[in-house]
Amino acid sequence: MLVPLSWLREFVPYQGTAQELGDRLTMLGLELEGITNPFAGLEPIVVGHVQQCGKHPEADKLSVCRVDVGNEVLDIVCGAPNVRQGLKVAVVKVGTTLPNGLTIKKATLRGAPSCGMICSEDELGLSDEHDGIMELPQHLTPGQPLLEALGLDTEVLDISITPNRGDCLSILGIARETALAFSLPLTLPEAKLVETDQPAADAVSIHIEAPELCPMYAARVLENAPSAKSPDWLRYRLHAAGVRAISNHVDVTNYIMLELGQPLHAFDLETVRGAAIHVRGADQDEKFTTLDNKTHTLNPADITIRDAERIVALGGVMGGLNSEITDKSSRVLLECARFNPSNIRRTARRLAQHSEASYRFERGVDQLNADYVLNRAASLMAELSGGTVRKGIVKAEPKPWQAPAITLRRQRAVDLLGVDMPTAFCESTLTTLGCRLQAGPAAQTANVACPEIWQVTPPSYRHDLACEADLIEELVRVYGVDNIPPVLPGIIKPLEDTGKPEPAHAFRTRIKHWACGLGLNEAVNYSFVSHKELDFLGQPAEGRISIMNPLSDEQNVLRTHLAAGLLQNLRTNIAQGANGVRLFEVATSFVAAPQTETTAQESTRLAVLLYGNRFDGAWPQTQAEHDYQDIKGIVEHLARHLHLPALSWKQETVAPWLAPGVGIYAGETCIGYAGRVKPALADAFHAKKPVWLAELFLDVLYTMHLTQRIRFAPMPTFPAVRRDITFMCPHGLEVGAVLACIQSQKLPLLADVKLIDLFEPKGGEERNLTFRLTFRHSEKTLQDAEVDKMRDMAVSRVCKELGVRV
Repeated sequence: MLVPLSWLREFVPYQGTAQELGDRLTMLGLELEGITNPFAGLEPIVVGHVQQCGKHPEADKLSVCRVDVGNEVLDIVCGAPNVRQGLKVAVVKVGTTLPNGLTIKKATLRGAPSCGMICSEDELGLSDEHDGIMELPQHLTPGQPLLEALGLDTEVLDISITPNRGDCLSILGIARETALAFSLPLTLPEAKLVETDQPAADAVSIHIEAPELCPMYAARVLENAPSAKSPDWLRYRLHAAGVRAISNHVDVTNYIMLELGQPLHAFDLETVRGAAIHVRGADQDEKFTTLDNKTHTLNPADITIRDAERIVALGGVMGGLNSEITDKSSRVLLECARFNPSNIRRTARRLAQHSEASYRFERGVDQLNADYVLNRAASLMAELSGGTVRKGIVKAEPKPWQAPAITLRRQRAVDLLGVDMPTAFCESTLTTLGCRLQAGPAAQTANVACPEIWQVTPPSYRHDLACEADLIEELVRVYGVDNIPPVLPGIIKPLEDTGKPEPAHAFRTRIKHWACGLGLNEAVNYSFVSHKELDFLGQPAEGRISIMNPLSDEQNVLRTHLAAGLLQNLRTNIAQGANGVRLFEVATSFVAAPQTETTAQESTRLAVLLYGNRFDGAWPQTQAEHDYQDIKGIVEHLARHLHLPALSWKQETVAPWLAPGVGIYAGETCIGYAGRVKPALADAFHAKKPVWLAELFLDVLYTMHLTQRIRFAPMPTFPAVRRDITFMCPHGLEVGAVLACIQSQKLPLLADVKLIDLFEPKGGEERNLTFRLTFRHSEKTLQDAEVDKMRDMAVSRVCKELGVRV
């Protein structure tokens, strides 16, 4: 919303700076985007007085002028047909750059010197008019800056309006907030309306056939009001607010929309057949051509304004080409209405026909202000065109505005905000906001020690005030969020929750804390990826869920896994010079499931990505790189953290982007997969080193975790005895097979067994696997003979069953 400061000051006597105002409005929830000067390019332009003007001796279409610019008189050659002696003009001196980028230089035109330029409105960027130079009022002083002479708006605040504050999409709305912020009086512009004796109802009638689409429709009628060019003050003010001037009637409707927030539309009354307006939904597949000469196919949900025979406007969106104001128009039907916001939003979006009017109708307008808006607009139109206004307003209002009644408890506001809200402050703030307060029934029966309770009726322009929380929000934004001290709330866990299963959200939070504690960095990605990415990773097309209205082609499908997002994160980190990347993400994946209510099956997953250096420049291991043992160790560490049974790893085809890849099992249950990203795929993400990736099914882990029961055992008091044994095994024998063979014997003294070394002789057909067996007795110190006996039993069984030797 562009707000010229001088226009705002016509409503409130604010004397501070634009920046101070913007800062205060920002704290009230209306964020200041910036402060601009839409006429900054005109600062060097001055007023000139043409003292002499004669024909150029060498060119019939050129004139040689002597122009007084205050401190000097300049010789200027001008080609405009309307230049003449005694004219006040806009002059650009030598060395000045115009808004269109043209720099004025001293020149000689057909032998005559020219030391400046007399400008047209087009050259100054004020309008599209270029038929002649700009003629200024005679009372102006030569040498006076043009900005000052024309009273142009040089300070314009660009304020971001949140979707719920449709009331602030106007100068009046911002003025209300300014008056609230600085305790200033608010003054509305006067509607100086003079009516004739002819009733407006004799010229047109209004019939609303769909009250659910249009609760109110009102109109005024102007006679003998020819369409013409708007005066300078109106055109320049619209320009400062970002609106192009067209003609007096159209410009007034835009001016009132910006000033009061109510979109209006002007019809040529001569084109309205049957002297009647009908408001109803369109017929199915009905065609209509709007002002921009586009033909649209409508449906019954679209609001149409019709005369006795045809559509003349698309309600709340745009007028029709068949009833527009033209240069020949002199009878005007001025419309002011309130339409159903949801219908306007759907129509504008479906037809891609968004406008300043639809933007405001979608957020709701002030139905009770319709009469004032019509009077204000009609008086301006009559003043600018010399026309007359018929007596009265023609109105149909099948659904009058009914304000909600909201109960507000002062103590509730105190409890929610944690600060005391004095009674006087609450009453003063709500009254200034336009609310009506009455003592509620509960307050009337309470004694004086009880907190106050009010029945609050919000004003008709505040559609966002619908419940008690909305009113409390108004109190706190006026009080100042920055004035509320930061205090951490107390967290109370009820005793009845003791022993209950850990909630899924708490489980996911614990997983994140575990990953951060392990040195991994969290990544947060959109749930949207592209079909192109999934195709590149080899993901099958089955099961994908496409987005009907994607934000872009890069986000047109829901992710089926987390790998795509993490690989994009990897690319970004490598581009920033990262030598080692350790990422994790806890997020949801989506697979099509037509049999479900949502047609999508969602599953929560944990993905871990490792790349490059294992340590961040830690001497002497700066060159050590992540490998399979790192990704495997992280997964096993999580399993121990969740008290899951020992994991098994099976090499299999688990994901088309991994080679090799392994499935991860806890017992017979698959809990995820891990492996190395295919080098060709990794290279596309600028990875020059191996990329290791694991993706775990958190929903499965959560279910398994809930079933685990922690059992406690006393700490061992007697020392352990360790024996190392090396098996010479064929290359095809897996380490897991040896471990399983040893553990399956369930030797009573065997406490642990693990691989501690692997050696592959060059050119040999075997490899040497060294295991460490740990023996312990809970009640005594073991003797060597007992340990050797257990070790020999384990070795003998392995050699016999697996065909290895020691």
